[in-house]
Amino acid sequence: MKKTKQKKVCIAMSGGVDSSVAAALLKNQGYECIGIFVKFWKEKKNEIGNKCCSIDAYNDARKVSGKLGFSLYTLNLENEFKKNIVDHWLNEYKNGRTPNPCIRCNKFIKFNLLLKKAKMLNCDYLATGHYIKNIKIQNSKDKNNYKLIQAKDKTKDQSYFLYTLNQNQLKHLLFPLAQYTKTEVRNLAKKYKLPVYKKSESQEICFIPEKNHYPFLKRHLKLKTGPIKNTSNEILGTHDGLPLYTLGQRQGIKIGGTGPYYVVKLDYKTNTLFVSNNGNDKILHTKKFQLKNINWISGKPPKKSENFGVKIRYQTKTISCSLNKNIVTLKKPTRAIMPGQSAVFYKGNTVLGGGIISKII
Repeated sequence: MKKTKQKKVCIAMSGGVDSSVAAALLKNQGYECIGIFVKFWKEKKNEIGNKCCSIDAYNDARKVSGKLGFSLYTLNLENEFKKNIVDHWLNEYKNGRTPNPCIRCNKFIKFNLLLKKAKMLNCDYLATGHYIKNIKIQNSKDKNNYKLIQAKDKTKDQSYFLYTLNQNQLKHLLFPLAQYTKTEVRNLAKKYKLPVYKKSESQEICFIPEKNHYPFLKRHLKLKTGPIKNTSNEILGTHDGLPLYTLGQRQGIKIGGTGPYYVVKLDYKTNTLFVSNNGNDKILHTKKFQLKNINWISGKPPKKSENFGVKIRYQTKTISCSLNKNIVTLKKPTRAIMPGQSAVFYKGNTVLGGGIISKII
């Protein structure tokens, strides 16, 4: 990034290493900086709070902004987060879908409401600590000339979570960590003497205090027990509520003796969980599915003649595919695809866009 003067940037400060180093880099590049710490929703009984915006996280963000010499503001988005992220997430699980709350948070909170706030504060840009590259194509006749590229550190690349971005947003976004690995970012935090350089990171869902989401679902959904059957329709046991299970799952089925068992089907009409001894059962594999809420970063879908692939989950390999309107056909069947998941398209290391899986065909 070239050194820029008299440009004002709002930095999303979480109190973590990544956003802190992003802030330090921008400050050193000559930007006029302000920080915003966003307050999300948390359960009343949760003493720790939301992992992204706990008291400790705020104090760390305040220390970093103080050291770097710019103001830190707080933006309360508890109600918006509860409605658009938490309630939606619970409703999706209730109806047999597997949503990704981080993708939705980026779409509705960070790069919508927070970006609007940055503009209200007369900022030219919003910056975050995401590992992703935003490139402006020079000498382009097309007004839609921003591309979203995978980060240098492929183990930290967050492009999968950012496919909902569009051209109007990208021209106002800075991602200072695009060219750094996580190790390099930690070294920079130490170099700049940031008080968070040793801080560990959390990769769990931010609004859930436990390491997995099952206790949270049990607290917030009315679960109904039902039969567990094998593929021959024989009853093997009783499940604790279908929202607690996903395709391919092995742990938590609680059938002893003749296992292990793998979830191969969730029948919400009969409230039945179907399992198989074969973790690679054909019933688990999908080759074709339907998408909804499709977004193309360039504003245009890829041409049918283009070679591109799709990722169904974060940190998985790209699968060659074809696209006909909103129907995706994979080159080879893939295991445990569920409605609610995001399918994200790539051409090389460029993110083309993506959508939500609405139906398995």
